Amino acid sequence: MATPLSAAELDRLRRYDTPTIANAIETFDIRPRTAGFASPSVRCIFPQFGTMIGYAVTARCRAALPASQSYSRHGWWDAVAAAPAPRVAVIQDLDEPPVGAFWGEVQSNIHRALGCVGAVTNGGVRDLREVEALGFQYYAGSVMVSHAYVTMVDYGTPVTIGGLEIRPGDLVHADMHGVQVIPPEIARQIPDACEAIIAKERTIIDLCGSPQFSVDALKRLQP
Repeated sequence: MATPLSAAELDRLRRYDTPTIANAIETFDIRPRTAGFASPSVRCIFPQFGTMIGYAVTARCRAALPASQSYSRHGWWDAVAAAPAPRVAVIQDLDEPPVGAFWGEVQSNIHRALGCVGAVTNGGVRDLREVEALGFQYYAGSVMVSHAYVTMVDYGTPVTIGGLEIRPGDLVHADMHGVQVIPPEIARQIPDACEAIIAKERTIIDLCGSPQFSVDALKRLQP
């Protein structure tokens, strides 16, 4: 994993919404424009919380059947605590479709205490009032009633959430629009790229609201 960003560098990235970050990533032409973000099946549960950014800690779970053997989460907690901060817990639900929520009030409190700012899952979440009051962010495939037979299967491997592969240590950036991963090799360059995009877009928006607007003027700005 690349050297983690400083708190100031993370704060600077947090200022931009996901569409602006996505546009900035495109300018480096290092991945297809159809890659790097989760599908709309993974939605933001608390959009009022704004932008979430942190380093992924990954695991997989299932809940449809009783576990064949008991599984201790102690190793998982150790792995979370050892990851760069701030942390985002990314847990892939292996059930098709998911039937039980790993995430609720208790798990959110545990992971918040472990330095996580939120959770990303293709599975379900619950206890929304309590977790909202806690200030812990959810990105999830669904909201559901029960935890069923939820158990963790493994952790520390790549997972797939809404078609997006997320690896341990990936830099996750998310807001009301959805979840994406910022490539580490360009992370420090992204804010300047965002500012260039914002400036370019502002000239177009200003023209559209100006008495000088015309189709010819628009064509000059966007040849």
